[in-house]
This record gives sequence, C-alpha cells and structure tokens, in this order.
Amino acid sequence: MKKWIAEFIGTMFLVLTITTAVLSKAAMAPLAIGAVLMVMVYAGGHVSGAHFNPAVTLAVLLRRRLTVVDAVAYLVAQLAGGLTGAVIGRWAVDPAEVTAVSFSGRHLVAALAVEGLFTFALAYVVLNVATSSDHEANSFYGLAIGFTVLAGAVSVGGVSGGAFNPAVAVAGSVAGLFSWSSLWVYLLAQTVGGALAALAFLGLNPHDRGPVRSAPEAVSGVEAADPGARHSV
Repeated sequence: MKKWIAEFIGTMFLVLTITTAVLSKAAMAPLAIGAVLMVMVYAGGHVSGAHFNPAVTLAVLLRRRLTVVDAVAYLVAQLAGGLTGAVIGRWAVDPAEVTAVSFSGRHLVAALAVEGLFTFALAYVVLNVATSSDHEANSFYGLAIGFTVLAGAVSVGGVSGGAFNPAVAVAGSVAGLFSWSSLWVYLLAQTVGGALAALAFLGLNPHDRGPVRSAPEAVSGVEAADPGARHSV
C-alpha cells in the first residue's frame, strides 16, 4: 500500500505544478515542472521507485523489473494522483479563459513525433540511471530525470504541450489544458515511446535481463539481501 501512496503523492504534485504553472502563465513553468519531478523522485524513490508516469511503469514492466499486478496498481495510483492534482490546480488558479492544446494536419503529426520521442527519452533515462546494475547507488538519478522533462518542456512544449506522461495527459484534459479530442495523440505516442525505451535498454544492456520481482525491489535494482543499499526508481 505504501508504494501506491507514494506514487499518488508524487504524481499529484507533478500535475498540480503543471496545472498551476500553465494556467497562471508562469514564465519559468518548465523549470518548476522539472524541479518538482526531481524532488519527488528523490523523495519517493526508496518507497515505490517514483515512476509517477504510466509510460515509465510500462517501460519498467517490459524491462522485467515490475510485476503486472504492481504495474496495474501503479497505473491506478498515478491516474488518481494526477486527477487530484488537476482538480486542485484548476480550483486554485481558475482563470477566466483557458485555451486547450489541440492538433490537426501537420501539427498533429509533429505532436505525435515529439511526444513519442521525449517519452522515449524520459523512460530511457529512468531505466539507465535508476534501474541499471551499472548505476547502482548513484546520487544523480533524480537530477537526470528532472532535467529530461525540463529539456523536453523547453524544446517541444510549444509543439505538443510537453506532457510525456499519460497521467498528465488525462489529468491535463480534465483541467482544460489539453483538448479531449487530442487525448489519443498523447496516449498513443507515450505508450509507444515507453515500450521502445524498454526495448532499447534491453538491447543495449543484455546483462541486465533479470527475473521479475515484486515492487519496490522490482524497480530498484537493489536485492532484498542488501537492506542497507539505496533504493532507486
């Protein structure tokens, strides 16, 4: 139960920050979003692995560091946390008018491409810095993950809205940030990006193919026999 609560809390604060920063037109919104993800990853990594993103959970599942049962529970917790953050954020800011991101024509294809690519980048970074046996006990995993989102938000936020996360896409639609008619673009691109990241990781790290374990050990790369070791994503 505690790992699901950690996923709920981390996703809630991520979506709350996104919603309030975007609705209030904060000049440093990408920095705030990357920063809150970073600190929440550091805060929750030792409990749940700190995915806060169904695409990351899918990648970890395909990477065989998470069971199907845990993956479904994580998904539910992430969606619930995201929706809670969206509702609180919309209530707190409540602007007179909100322009939802929508796509058509070439813009739609571009959004599919960049959402898929940066979701791939995010999941790929998570797998390499936080689940790889080559990076055990590192202290940079939160920075790497947060800065990946920051880079994506700054570079392609104007193209797709910079979600890179199905929970953010669904919750953002509830908050009015994204058009419901465009939700499929995010879900398709992000699912493909997360799956491809897992395949790329396994292809480049064949020595890291291991048996499925239950969370949080499943997502930490830390064996239960070493309780003093640091848990990571």
